[in-house]
Amino acid sequence: MKKQQSGFTMIELIMVIVILGILAAFALPRFADFGADARESTVQGIAGSLRSASAIAHAAQLAAGDSGADPVILENVSITMVGGYPTADATGIVAAAQVDGVDVTPGTGTITFTPNGGGSSCQVTYTAADPSAAAGSAARAASVTVPDPLNCN
Repeated sequence: MKKQQSGFTMIELIMVIVILGILAAFALPRFADFGADARESTVQGIAGSLRSASAIAHAAQLAAGDSGADPVILENVSITMVGGYPTADATGIVAAAQVDGVDVTPGTGTITFTPNGGGSSCQVTYTAADPSAAAGSAARAASVTVPDPLNCN
């Protein structure tokens, strides 16, 4: 008497797994949008760069013993300063941070950095220091603001 085997062969199982893998590779990009996550990470990176550049320029000015308005030289680039921090313009924080791949929108005492392809809520705003503010107040120092929640769809 002969026993009959039932089930799938190894080749059949491997072919099913390969076909499912191919289908998943085509379906995943349709359901997952990694572009928004990448833009949000870019905004966080720009914010970190602006904070670092502002702190480095401030420290360089303090080390030199200059007044709050004297320019600082960083990497052979003159950085304009106000209140001990970089100004909110092309010769201030933009020159200090050296951020590429962004649209820069100047304002009065502020400058906005938007990654290419980002929307109005996908941006970083740098606010220059206000030397006329009261000593010890937050306005006396420069600040970097990221919208909460950050929406870079």
